[in-house]
Amino acid sequence: MNTINAVKVAKSEKKAELVLKNCLILNVFNEKIEKGDIAIENGLIVGIGNYEGEKEVNINWKYVCPGFIDGHVHIESSMVTPSQFAKTVVPKGTTTIIEDPHEIANVCGISGIEYILNNSKDLPLDIFIMLPSCVPATDFENSGAKLLASDLKPLLNNKNVLGLGEVMNYVGVINNDSSLHEKLNIANGLVIDGHSPKLFGKELNAYISAGVKTDHECVDIAEMEEKISKGMYVHIREGSATKNLKDLIKGVKSSNSRRIIFCTDDKHPGDIKNEGHINYNVKLAIKEGIEPVKAIQMATLNAAECYRLYDRGAIAPGYIADILVLDNLQDINILKVYKNGKLVAENKKLNFKVHSITDKSVLDSVKLKDAANISFDIYLKSSTVNVIQLIEHSNITKKVTRRVDIKNNKYINNSDIDILKLAIIERHKLTGNVGLGLVEGYGLKNGAIALTIAHDSHNILVIGDNDTDMHVAITELNKVKGGITICQNGKVLSTLQLEVAGLMTDSPIENVEEKIIEMVVIARKMGVNEGFDPFVSLAFLSLPVIPELKLTDCGLFDTNLFKFIDVDIY
Repeated sequence: MNTINAVKVAKSEKKAELVLKNCLILNVFNEKIEKGDIAIENGLIVGIGNYEGEKEVNINWKYVCPGFIDGHVHIESSMVTPSQFAKTVVPKGTTTIIEDPHEIANVCGISGIEYILNNSKDLPLDIFIMLPSCVPATDFENSGAKLLASDLKPLLNNKNVLGLGEVMNYVGVINNDSSLHEKLNIANGLVIDGHSPKLFGKELNAYISAGVKTDHECVDIAEMEEKISKGMYVHIREGSATKNLKDLIKGVKSSNSRRIIFCTDDKHPGDIKNEGHINYNVKLAIKEGIEPVKAIQMATLNAAECYRLYDRGAIAPGYIADILVLDNLQDINILKVYKNGKLVAENKKLNFKVHSITDKSVLDSVKLKDAANISFDIYLKSSTVNVIQLIEHSNITKKVTRRVDIKNNKYINNSDIDILKLAIIERHKLTGNVGLGLVEGYGLKNGAIALTIAHDSHNILVIGDNDTDMHVAITELNKVKGGITICQNGKVLSTLQLEVAGLMTDSPIENVEEKIIEMVVIARKMGVNEGFDPFVSLAFLSLPVIPELKLTDCGLFDTNLFKFIDVDIY
């Protein structure tokens, strides 16, 4: 930017390119609402006060605030590409996101990260990347790639890379896993995101001492308070499967609010469209009693400072002109969105076009070994078994003991008991691995659901009450090269194709939402519990870094014991 020109405009020695007149400005520095004009030159705010512009827009004393920032998100969980994602979140006021592409990286490695970077260019949404730290998430599963510090280091030179993504293997950190510490060391001096549910005391001290700065996995106020007291930023998450805001927001007070930011983490396309994105977090926080300016501060300045994006997050001279116009401070209804001083959305309608990038390296990612002969038989020495119990609105599960029916030493489904077979099938390296377990609480009757979204290694996950439908489901996913499918009575009822890494599609998000709505209706008719998102809740059952019991392609994994266990107890 021409600084001499900026100074002249700021001093009113010349007109600004654009002036937003008659604004009620939310000042996130002093938490006050101030009246004035906003002078914008070359995409930057250069003055607050009384200004004239070559172009002037009368805001008519509506509220004006900075563009919202999502502090931790996986675009892949929206099931659409970055360009399609931008079309959805920008009209809802999100102008910057901190993306961790570890989902696509677990499938496609460095090619997946580069795909996200390339597909993020020239959008009215700034997409910054945190390099995936755990590919694979642990050594207890098979992913499509293994990324070492030497693989990640060259990407640190990219201006859109801010640091190291969520370090999920907190056990590896505190037990000095050398490979993991090499990644921490190359990111020394940069932001390192954390992922440490229920970590306290000296173990938390050790984790933070390794360089970790944030956490988005707090489950209660006490955990949040300890992490903040030790210098961490805490993301309050409101996603599709995991909703922490109502529980944690009660712990927000003037003494700790500046260390709190908002994120969505994993949010379904329909939920983004219907509920909102970060604007929904802000609205819900206000509804729960947080002052509007403070809630907006969490969604803007706090997040910007956490990720050292000192050029955004406020309406003040020298800041990027990412600006929202709101009609009130309760509903957070967004009338206009400016990105770098350009109007990109108005009254929920887009004012920009998106592009798409085809990259063969992220296509054709589903590879099954002898799919027709995969066995779902669970052999048991005892009818007493370990079962994964689902918890509503959470990605945490419980390890419970149940009695089940067996015949010829094999598990037999009992339709009177809400227990289903779960299988994780390796789909990257043709290993033939199949992990088998049992799940309680999902509710599905007479059918199967399968998906290639299975955090974080994204093998094929299939759940059902009969082997026939489970086989039909995995055959369908192999045919369409990734996605979600529902099968019943030996037939495919509905499929959403996700051709990009088996995680995303370049189809418009409206098409994805329509298909998901159709599939949710089918799933509910088949008995899937209303307390769970039929697909997002399933996707976390294979993540062996979240308590208490999970399933990978290598077997049933107890996260408390941090080892594999048998299904049966004898």
